[in-house]
Formats: sequence, structure tokens, C-alpha cells
Amino acid sequence: MTDSISRRDSIKKTAAGVAAFTIVPRHVLGKGFRAPSDTLNVACIGVGGMGFNDVKGMAHENIYALCDIDSRNAERAVKMWPQAKRYTDYRELLAKEASSIDVVTISTPDHSHAPATMMALKAGKHVYTQKPLARTVGEVRALKDEAARRPKQMTQMGNQGHAGEGIRQIREIVEAGHIGNVQRVEFWTNRPIWPQAINRPTDMHNVPPTFDWNLWLGPAAERPFHPGYAHFNWRGWWDFGTGAMGDMACHIMDAPFWVLGLRYPTRVIPESTALFAETAPKMSRITYEFPAANGRGPVTLTWRDGSIYPPRPSEYGPDRPWVPDADGGQLWIGDKGTLIAGTYGQDPQLCDPVKQAALAKAMPAKKYPRTEGVYKELTSAIRAGTQPGSNFAGYAGPLTEMIVLGNLAVRSGQTIDLDTTSGALKTTGIPQEWILPTYRSGWTL
Repeated sequence: MTDSISRRDSIKKTAAGVAAFTIVPRHVLGKGFRAPSDTLNVACIGVGGMGFNDVKGMAHENIYALCDIDSRNAERAVKMWPQAKRYTDYRELLAKEASSIDVVTISTPDHSHAPATMMALKAGKHVYTQKPLARTVGEVRALKDEAARRPKQMTQMGNQGHAGEGIRQIREIVEAGHIGNVQRVEFWTNRPIWPQAINRPTDMHNVPPTFDWNLWLGPAAERPFHPGYAHFNWRGWWDFGTGAMGDMACHIMDAPFWVLGLRYPTRVIPESTALFAETAPKMSRITYEFPAANGRGPVTLTWRDGSIYPPRPSEYGPDRPWVPDADGGQLWIGDKGTLIAGTYGQDPQLCDPVKQAALAKAMPAKKYPRTEGVYKELTSAIRAGTQPGSNFAGYAGPLTEMIVLGNLAVRSGQTIDLDTTSGALKTTGIPQEWILPTYRSGWTL
């Protein structure tokens, strides 16, 4: 922890004339206490909404700085951590505090994930970025490559279920052969729960006095402020968000991506309601075809948003109502059985009641280590010098790439074919701006 040592030395050198600052050895503090020099300094970019949860999640370390483009949005975090330094522009934060911080959390709208994450990586920091890792294929690949060049910097995406119990149980159940060879996995979600399939608004609004619209736009092209974009409804706009897939697929599609060792699909086939130039459609169904690999056969994944459910599995039985979790979930179809689980992989169960009763009495052995949750998984990994499960280069990048390929297919309205080795797109005619956007002056990748 060279950063911690340099901060300690700096404090000692500047302490003349004031009360001395003493680093207390861990053994003096006693069991359960941690010396200040062992504590990570965390800078949080985006601290309202989900960002507030991320700040709380990292509160077992030292919340050193808070950054948000809306002072009103930041009020809760500021009240809870009044000692933290405050910033509005993450570029200023990373430039001024680079020598003082160890970890950066990034919980902005999707369009700012890539530039903020890249700047934090290049500043030499460990980074936690909310899902999806980035908005477009090109941005994801750039972050994945940059993280791969920095193996001593620990990275993690905020798909919380990857650190959870459910995803490990699913893998152990599948590997124990309870559903046989997996052939298909079906997904559903109630998203979007924000406006989509709409055109750009034309009515004029004043920017709220606490809100920096220019910084909120960040790398995106200039446009007038409208409450239909911020703080929540940005998700449905292609310039800012990634629709229902970007919001939930990093959770719902996580388990099969990990358990089945998926990487690039052969083909991505989109279906949707009417397409709009600037927003995602109201509903979509996206089919991914993956080739045989790692000793398994071909696998098909089918994503549904807009509260469309998959067909009732035959093992479910005609007398039981087919009412899956309305929020979302996943259905695994193997040649010997089916399994259903929640959005985060929680509560996995076999669809056949008799098989499930037998499984409940004799769950497979716990082959995969459990974690203390996504935030402590990251900080423990930093101290151990090992990457957490959903790290950018080895896992989160490839997972997010699969997901934004689905968005690319939907937006273009055409099937996308890929080279399954390199990930190169075989389909032509897709605008380059949709693959790797041009940033506004002042922001870079």
C-alpha cells in the first residue's frame, strides 16, 4: 500500500505546530480494529440514487471524496460523510486527489461510465463501476484492454449477484447434472419502467439551480436540458443509456455467462416493437446463438423485456399457475430438467416438484467460495492482490460486450453475425458512432 505510506509520511511532515498524527500499529488496537494506515481512501463519483448505495457499500473504508453534478442529489451522502471532500467534476477530482485516493466508485448514467472509468484506471486506481461497464461495444473493449494492461489494479463491475449465493448454487446444481446438458436459457424483465419509444422533446425548461447540465451531458452531444432525461429517464435514450438490457441483463444473464463459459455468440437476432431514432423500443426479444465449447453443446439464450414471459416449461405441470417473478428471472432448459431462478440468481429451484424436493434434501457440495458481498469482495481482493469475480478484463468486459451487442442488433434492426474467436462483426452497414461514439470536446476515452 505505497499510497497509504506516502500519505502517512506527508501528514507527519506537515504536522509541525499542530497535534501530532500517530499511526497506531494494528496489534495495539486489538482484535477487530484496523489502523488508519490500513484503510483505503475511496472517492465516489455519482452519490445519489444507486450511487448512494455504493457509497454506503464502501463505508467500511474511508469515504475520502464525494462527487456529484447535483448538490441536491448529493445531500444525503454529504450529511452522512461531512468530512469527505466535495467535487462536482470528476475530472477535477481525479486530477487533484490522485495521490490521496486508492479506490474510485463510478455510479453515473451509462454514457459517462467509460470516460470516468478510463480516467480512473489511467490514474492508477482500483475501480468499481456500476453496470453496464459501458454503453457501446467499442467503449467496453477499450476498458477491457486497459484493465488487462493493469493487472495490479483491482476492478469490479456492480452486478451484485455475481458475488452472491444464488449464482454459486446454480453452478453447483448444473455441474452436478440435475438438469443435464443445458440447451437453452430464457430471461425476462419488467423493464423498461421509464419512457421509451418516444421522440426528442421540444418544450423548453430551465436547468435546476443545483444541477450542472454541462457536466451531466459529459461526453454526449449538446442538447437543451429537459427533465425527461435526468435524473432517471435517461435509461431509455440511446445517447445516455442502454435501455432494459443495460439496466438488468448484467444481472439476469450473469449466471449462464459464468456457468457455461460463454464468450462471443455466432449470431444475435433482434425482434422488437417499432424502432425510434433516439430511444429504445417498448419491447424486444433478442436471441443469442452460441457455438459448442468447453465440452458442452451449442446454447441459445433468449432475452425478453417489456414483461414478456417465456413459455411454461413442461416439467412445471399443468395444474400450477405459470406466474414467474414479475420483476424478472431466468429459466434454464436442459435435456434432463429445468431450473428457475430470480434476477440475481437467487432461490434457484428445479421446476419438477419431485426433483426439487429431493434436491432440497441433498444440495450439491459448495464447490465455489462464498463472498461477503460485492463491496467487501473488492476491498478484500485489493488487499490480497487478486482480481474479484466480476473484474473488467476477465469477466465484466466480456459479459457487458455480449449485452450491448444485443442493443446494437435491436437499434440497427438487423441480425448481427460475429467471428466467435475475435468478436469481429461480420455484419456491415452499422454506423461507427453506434459502436464507438465521438466524445464532445473536453472528454476523452
